[in-house]
Amino acid sequence: MPPSTAETQTHPAMPTIAQRQGWDLPSDLGEDEIARGLIAQMTLEEKVEMMSGHGFFEQLAEDDREWGARPYRAGSGNERLGIPPLYFTDGPRGVTRKGSTCFPCSMARGATFDEDLEFRIGQAIGVEARARGCTFCGAVCINLLRHPAWGRAQETYGEDQWHLGVMGAALGTGIQSHNVVGTVKHFALNSMENARFKVDVQANERAMHEVYLPHFKHCLDAGVATVMGAYNKVNGEYCGHSKELLTDILRGEWGFDGFVHSDWVRGVREVRGAAAGLDVENPEPLVYGEALVAAVESGEIAESVIDEACTRILRVQIRFARRPDPVREYHAGMVASAEHVALAREAALKAAVLVENKGALPLRMSSKGTLAVLGRLADLPNTGDNGSSKVVPDYVVTPLEGFQRALGADRVVHADETDLEAARNAATSADSVVVVVGYTSEEEGEYIIGDIALGADQDPAAPKGAPVPPPRPSISDRPIGGDRASLSLPEEQIALIRAAARSGRPVTVVIVAGSAVTVEEWRDAADAIVFGFYAGMEGGNALAELLLGKANFSGRLPFTVARNEADYPFFDRDADAIEYGYWHGYAKFDREAIEPRYAFGFGLSYTQYDQSDLTCDVVDDAIVCSLTVANIGRMEGEQVVQAYVGMPSSPVERPLRSLRGFTRVALAPGEQKRVEIRIPISTLRIRNPKTHTWELEPGTYRIGLGASSRSLIESTVEVA
Repeated sequence: MPPSTAETQTHPAMPTIAQRQGWDLPSDLGEDEIARGLIAQMTLEEKVEMMSGHGFFEQLAEDDREWGARPYRAGSGNERLGIPPLYFTDGPRGVTRKGSTCFPCSMARGATFDEDLEFRIGQAIGVEARARGCTFCGAVCINLLRHPAWGRAQETYGEDQWHLGVMGAALGTGIQSHNVVGTVKHFALNSMENARFKVDVQANERAMHEVYLPHFKHCLDAGVATVMGAYNKVNGEYCGHSKELLTDILRGEWGFDGFVHSDWVRGVREVRGAAAGLDVENPEPLVYGEALVAAVESGEIAESVIDEACTRILRVQIRFARRPDPVREYHAGMVASAEHVALAREAALKAAVLVENKGALPLRMSSKGTLAVLGRLADLPNTGDNGSSKVVPDYVVTPLEGFQRALGADRVVHADETDLEAARNAATSADSVVVVVGYTSEEEGEYIIGDIALGADQDPAAPKGAPVPPPRPSISDRPIGGDRASLSLPEEQIALIRAAARSGRPVTVVIVAGSAVTVEEWRDAADAIVFGFYAGMEGGNALAELLLGKANFSGRLPFTVARNEADYPFFDRDADAIEYGYWHGYAKFDREAIEPRYAFGFGLSYTQYDQSDLTCDVVDDAIVCSLTVANIGRMEGEQVVQAYVGMPSSPVERPLRSLRGFTRVALAPGEQKRVEIRIPISTLRIRNPKTHTWELEPGTYRIGLGASSRSLIESTVEVA
């Protein structure tokens, strides 16, 4: 596990945020005592002012609509009492400022199955946030990938809730190791984009608590300090107004003591959101502000609600502000440092997933031979979404540039889908062919259409009499992003793949996308297929290194790739209401005996691994599993060992297998290691919707360890 925030700190002589900001915090008082003492000195108006962001629209206009050009004031702050505001930056590909390190998208990093790497990326984001004057970061997106068409799939880690929790906790605690307040988003059941402002997501209790919420609790239990609400409704109530989500579950059942803030502009629609447990409205007081003051004065909202919200805000802020920093000074030279750029490259190397290889890889080329790199996307800086997660690095190495650097520009030829004859001729003239296909921020990502992302003049879904946001500058004058209409490649890209195949040369297809893409229409024309994702600023260099055999593939799919789109759950990107059921991803494929094209957790390598001698024992509060993993091939590599649990004899229907642990193991040729994975007994429990509690079923559990959800060595254990 990554070290805790406390373990990454140095001795107390290091300065704290409070000392840097000139905020005088008594050392002999606890967080709540300090907070309540400050609140007692405030007027109602001052307290309500702490409960929203300020200045966002003005800054956006001054910055010519550039998202994230400066830190945004996103809650807290009282100049009279010397309380500094919290200054926000988004994520999760890096700090949303020009010149920041652009890491591979979260889905790519999910494919690494590397908890330690994600913690280190969190640390880097924390450093760059502090160097840019930010103390609050919204980089931890852990919404579950229910359907691959979701436009913002690239911002999360995959389809499995355990995997989401582990990776999100690693990123969040890494960020917080530099005393930047982390937030997990979007709470909750948010995994469709176009209809996000109106859709009512309906889910029963088991689906809610076993499928769509546990990863949030995982992150909060690990110490991630705050929560961002979601735009959508859940079971008839907007998330920003949901007492069930924000008070009953978060604070009551889970014991969460941090604060909750809204998503931008439409994250709360009525002042009653404050009573439900939404503490901060971002980015401006469009609903709170004067209306919330008036609601308190009229008796509609109790002033104790305001006091508790301010206590939660200050509690978190004080906790982070008084901790010693790990470094003495945060400065501009830390942004996109050589160390961080190398980390981005490491992530891109570990993320790429090789799913088919009929001998085309490593690329077969003569000493002076040429490589055809085809496709418009091969020569396009394409790091992903253009919404709130957008990062603008100083450079982006494209796939074409990566191969030119590796082989020399004179040995790489390029053509694209606009001229298929030229593309086929380029392929014919080369020893091998790489075709880069997929999507851009135009086809998938945060859905931005005019002012919708930042506050439309009219909102047909708003309650009658609700405040109307004033006209605001938009970050786009035309629609971009949104949910995908199809999981297939565009027709012109399929035509390009087939034109390349007609050359008779080995064809490797590299897919750039945020989630699953179906391959059935063109798979027969490819000799190798790689899921490359949005690979960040160093993606082109990493791709060349992998395809040329200078590094080994070790990425594993964080989602299931179907043979038929109909095998996924129902999806309607314009839905007013939709049911989020219990079954999705590999659990659905297992239940319905559907053979996927590529299973969850699957990925090939240039070497071969053998796994044997599985043992499983119950030791105290965990099932301890161990397995021998051997590299029986000729190249060093890293295997991802995954642990799954099921209970075939359960009287309650539950997944055939559920991921409950994973680890990476590095092996030289001929080397073998004993790998151990601990599965906490508490993670075997299921939700009883009658008692609203968690229950452990005693009996025989089936444990499977292996290289994917469909490639396992199995054993059984008895759990009392």
